[in-house]
Amino acid sequence: MDSSIDLLRIFSEVGGPSGYESRVREIVVSKFTPIARSVETDQMGSVIANVGGLEGSPKVMISAHMDEVGLMVKNVTEEGYIKFQQLGGWLDQAIVNQRWVILNDKKDIFGVTGIKTVHVMSPEERKKIFDAKELFIDVGAPTKEYVENKLGISPGDPIVPFSPFSVLNDGELLLGKAWDDRAGLALMIKVVQEIESSKLDKVNLLFAVATVQEEVGLRGATTSSYMVHPDIGINLEAGVAGDFPGITKDESQERIGMGPTIFLHDSSMIPNIKLRDFVKDVAQKKGIPLQFNVLTGYGQDGSALQRSREGTPTINIAIPTRYLHSHNSVISHKDFEQAVSLVRSLVEGLDSKTVEYIKKF
Repeated sequence: MDSSIDLLRIFSEVGGPSGYESRVREIVVSKFTPIARSVETDQMGSVIANVGGLEGSPKVMISAHMDEVGLMVKNVTEEGYIKFQQLGGWLDQAIVNQRWVILNDKKDIFGVTGIKTVHVMSPEERKKIFDAKELFIDVGAPTKEYVENKLGISPGDPIVPFSPFSVLNDGELLLGKAWDDRAGLALMIKVVQEIESSKLDKVNLLFAVATVQEEVGLRGATTSSYMVHPDIGINLEAGVAGDFPGITKDESQERIGMGPTIFLHDSSMIPNIKLRDFVKDVAQKKGIPLQFNVLTGYGQDGSALQRSREGTPTINIAIPTRYLHSHNSVISHKDFEQAVSLVRSLVEGLDSKTVEYIKKF
């Protein structure tokens, strides 16, 4: 079984923006293959692991998305600079003067988003927020021909942030890129590994699904949930920590280090009320701290599970995360471990009687 830190490091550092999840998928398949009854992909590229269980019992689907926010090569200027298309929701100011990796068939190419130096800016320019359309990536190439022929870069190549994994201070907080949603992905795999190693009798049929293209429209969750046709959906995500300067409790109520979070509301879904109460009851009985967040924005794969076919009781469980959709974000190792305990306990408690109660109105 993998250690949590090892899983988190591996998934944080691997590159895989929306539509280009192949490197992430390879790792996911390698983790599921030894422990799942079967591992397959849908025609979007989401990975569906049938973990097995009691035949004829309810299907429980836990999900997390493989993709991260990134960029795509749009074109190359005559001077050898890369212009790009955003993949997912970026703040333009988060892109400025950052290091990037262009994922290439020949070799990965490093670059930086260039910025005009303050020494030649007017006072008005210094106050300006740069528009992403004005930005470019410098890969150290002298010409367009060099970029295309020597480096092998072409339109459509994916680009991801360069941000090595780090443990902050005493080892409790973890710094890395792509916690949205590699933290959820590592959480899902850790839960499955623990369930399989426990050798306990299963009370349901468990499916673990790593989805694609969440950041550009919940696309993989839509197709994979249709394929699985679950009775219960548990989506695992990166939460929105509201514990740093500049963010208010009205905007976000969850805090790092205070346990996993239930989204009571976001712009894409409201959870099933009976399933929400089941999660609260399990957390209380197990002594697992549980937070609640009400967001006006945000959208996540749980809403696609919820709307699949005739509808699926679904809840979103999140690991509080600072600085989402940027090069560097922060999570708590303790929150991660508590989320593992919570999700495992939920899966182990969703027997036929409980699922039928949750589904009945």
